[in-house]
Amino acid sequence: MEFEIWWLLCIPVFFGLGWIAARVDIKQLLSESRSLPRGYFKGLNFLLNEQPDKAIDAFIEIVKLDPETADLHFALGNLFRRRGETERAIRMHQNLLLRPDLPQEQQIQARYELGQDFLKAGLLDRAEDVFKNLTETQYNTTARRALLEIFQREKEWEQAIHAAEALQDSGAGSRQKEIAQFYCEMAQDQLINTHPEKAMPLLERALKVDRLNVRATILLGDALIAQGRVDDAIATWRRIEKQSMPHIVLVAQRLMDAYLKTERSKEGISLLKSYLAEASSIDLLEVVFQALIKYENVEAANTLVLDELKRTPTLLGLDKLLEARMMIASPEARQDLSMVKNLVHGYASKLARYQCDHCGFQARQFYWQCPGCHLWETYPPRRTEELNLSA
Repeated sequence: MEFEIWWLLCIPVFFGLGWIAARVDIKQLLSESRSLPRGYFKGLNFLLNEQPDKAIDAFIEIVKLDPETADLHFALGNLFRRRGETERAIRMHQNLLLRPDLPQEQQIQARYELGQDFLKAGLLDRAEDVFKNLTETQYNTTARRALLEIFQREKEWEQAIHAAEALQDSGAGSRQKEIAQFYCEMAQDQLINTHPEKAMPLLERALKVDRLNVRATILLGDALIAQGRVDDAIATWRRIEKQSMPHIVLVAQRLMDAYLKTERSKEGISLLKSYLAEASSIDLLEVVFQALIKYENVEAANTLVLDELKRTPTLLGLDKLLEARMMIASPEARQDLSMVKNLVHGYASKLARYQCDHCGFQARQFYWQCPGCHLWETYPPRRTEELNLSA
């Protein structure tokens, strides 16, 4: 019993000590807050109320009165950059770097912020120089990411590969997908310049880095076609079946054209019909539809579209069905069908877009790199109407 009473007597003592400590902390906080300029709280209040213009004016006044305030320089520079006033942001961070008494840690921070200013302003060469000097600092990972972005924007693909490999080696995650795409970009440039023999080793490296890279397989087939190796190209494009069946639509027309060159149109149509049965696709349907009309008959095309429409009812499919029906309809019926088709086509064309999985950016053509968020391989090879049906 005596032990319990002893501890009860200690409670007021502990309470008193806590009260004294709290009073000391409050006095210290009040003394520190009195040392801050009134404009600081005024600017902070403007920021909290989402009034950046007034906040900037308040902070500028403080900087004029106390030029040594580094933290406010950083705050102002970031505000200017967010507002798109990159020239003012650059001046703010450059002024900081001119101070001889600036601690090394803040010097590094100022260089990093200056690099971000240059990047935002599109001064890529100057941004590159800044970030290269930050790769051995605490900003190593973010600086390497910035360098990777710069090299991609400049289309310096070899440097982008080295930057991605360095970023990967630093423990920032795998960059295999991007590296393979950079090799594809280099190979595509060679194909455009009619150098398929130079493109092929680049594509082989891309596939070595990422064996599931569909784009590399597509371009490898293109290089073989450019060299007159049609059968090899067909065999290469057919590898996409194992890489990603939905992406087979991207080479459907190439495959059909290659089979036509070897006078095997029926074999080509049969292959594409088997793909369509396995992976329903509006774009694939279009290729098979046109091939049937040209090399078989309209009735076969009509039957194909009707069966596909029953399996996957879409406006884009209905548009194809109406096109087929118009070809076999009487002149009187054709006029009515034409009116309905025009109406359906108008709505269907709005749904015939590809959409980025990451940012939602829509485009009429397929992109390997999204024009919106600039990420790689974020476009599914299916139109938005098909995606909505499968969702």
